[in-house]
Amino acid sequence: MALPEGFLDELRSRVTLSTIVGRKVTWDLRKSNQGRGDWWAPCPFHQEKSASFHVDDKKGFYYCFGCHAKGDALTFVKQIENLPFIEAVERLAREAGMQMPERDARQVERADRRSRLVEVMEQAVQWFRLQLKTTAAAEARAYITRRGLSPEAVDRWELGWAPDQRQALFHALTQKGIAPDQIVAAGLCAQPDAGGAPYDRFRGRIIFPIRDGRGRAISLGGRSLDPNARAKYLNGPETDIFDKGRTLFNVASAREAVGKGLPLVVAEGYMDVIALAQAGFAGAVAPLGTAITEEQLRLMWRISDEPIIALDGDKAGIRAALRLIDLALPLLEAGKGLRFAVLPGGQDPDELIRAAGPAAMQRVLDTAQPMLRLLWQRETEGHSFDSPERRARLDKSLRALLARIADPSLRSHYAEEIRRLRADLFGPVAKPFRQSFRQSFPQPGRGSRTGKFPTADAQPLPTTRGSLLAQGSDTAAEELREAVILATLLTHPALIARFDSDLDRMEPLTPAHRRLRDAILAGPPDTAPARVRETLARDLDALMSRPHVQIAPPVRNLEDAEMALICLAEDFAKLAAQRGARRELADAVEDIAVLADEGLTWRLAQSVEAVHRAQRHQRDDSTDLGEDRGALSQHLQQMIDSRIWEKKH
Repeated sequence: MALPEGFLDELRSRVTLSTIVGRKVTWDLRKSNQGRGDWWAPCPFHQEKSASFHVDDKKGFYYCFGCHAKGDALTFVKQIENLPFIEAVERLAREAGMQMPERDARQVERADRRSRLVEVMEQAVQWFRLQLKTTAAAEARAYITRRGLSPEAVDRWELGWAPDQRQALFHALTQKGIAPDQIVAAGLCAQPDAGGAPYDRFRGRIIFPIRDGRGRAISLGGRSLDPNARAKYLNGPETDIFDKGRTLFNVASAREAVGKGLPLVVAEGYMDVIALAQAGFAGAVAPLGTAITEEQLRLMWRISDEPIIALDGDKAGIRAALRLIDLALPLLEAGKGLRFAVLPGGQDPDELIRAAGPAAMQRVLDTAQPMLRLLWQRETEGHSFDSPERRARLDKSLRALLARIADPSLRSHYAEEIRRLRADLFGPVAKPFRQSFRQSFPQPGRGSRTGKFPTADAQPLPTTRGSLLAQGSDTAAEELREAVILATLLTHPALIARFDSDLDRMEPLTPAHRRLRDAILAGPPDTAPARVRETLARDLDALMSRPHVQIAPPVRNLEDAEMALICLAEDFAKLAAQRGARRELADAVEDIAVLADEGLTWRLAQSVEAVHRAQRHQRDDSTDLGEDRGALSQHLQQMIDSRIWEKKH
């Protein structure tokens, strides 16, 4: 729902952040200054012993110097309780004594209708639960016991029994004064096509209530005990309160569990979810009788950045996983992914837990694989690549998969991993995957007439000693990467439209780069090279004559647009990472005067370790400028060793 202007500002002004946060943390009173509204505590978002979580009541913001969580009171409630935005607003509004904005008449009418249907569904749930205790439900109770469900689990999941009678529920609800049209609208009964009284949809089935993210009963699932039933499991129809493609079984409880640090585990059915929850995996959910939809996938990502898909280890389970991967590829973004846990021996989670216990299930979840591994398995398993044609077919298929990923940075990382897997498959003599995109085009500066700009000898130049890298400039790596980006866009103008927003946010370090950037964005992309040549010829020649630019692969290969696309995505991502690290260092130095504590020490140490880790992971990347990262690492370590936050007398 839309909120009126100023509502959120008023809400934030009425609540005290330390009061909201104080319910979830234990304040470190030695570091805190209550009078100034300055509070410190161990962070509630990650495990730690030191008090690196800071709350500033005057500004209304919190920040953790360990995990970098930050925000205001609304953000805190949303993250700590794992709530959708509007529910977090409603919770804070109740605490602040504020009325939520009124909706228009049609919204109120629809909300009232849904509320009535939810009440009808709750009445049905209670009636089905009573039927499970009757003599007629003896077979159902025996089945539940065989499946290992305790009486406490039966009550926790509100299991019920639908008698095998045509109108048992219908008569029970109408006797309570509920109108027949509401019973039908809730999906509990169906109206015969030929007319007559409605009849019960669920007959002779164990009942599983389906609740939404707010815990409201919105539909039912039924498991038949008749081996000849047309459908073993049956869900209620779609209604005003139930859309099975947008709902997950156990979503409310799972969201709360994930907010406490448990993984989100996606299983196939009701009994799998119940078995997982009983075994300690409370963040378990299941789709409702269909393949996972785009809406359900987005709902999972709102709950957890990386859900674990627990698949039955049979062919049907693998096919379901691959369908989900195909659905997820275009929707992927940085930080949002899937992992797949394939169960052994064709078992489902319920069978595995009953046979081998929770520890066996934990081992399966611990070995969950990223989705790229299943994709690679699909493309390579059972295939022979003993000829150039077959290897080229694999490359074509892999390029098609990469093209479906919309996020350029993520696409670049996928391409890097595919190159590694391909090299492992074909052996050390195989050409890198990126090379498979290229063909033998004439190269600028090597006898080619296609070179558009002055070129330099590929041999080391005396001027190298005077380069930015040799001079040790703090921003040398960033400036060189800017130059490569600008040159790549000018030699591949068809890619400008794709990266225009990244280019607009680039914030060039030099006036020349700023002029070139603005000229590229000043008009149609296809005319950018001519426009730059006409207005900034001197800047352009200086850019293209730089040795670092001339040896850049996308500048040397003018016709390989696909390689240029991948290189640009990598360069923009790395430039953002470099600048993020530099800003983080600047923030740390700025905070030194007022934050002289172990939290700052920990933060700087983690920055050093992050740089070392990045250097180890990317030391084989010749475009990564490791020397400058090493210098930054050394500089950070020196700051810690000298304890620069201490005042020197």
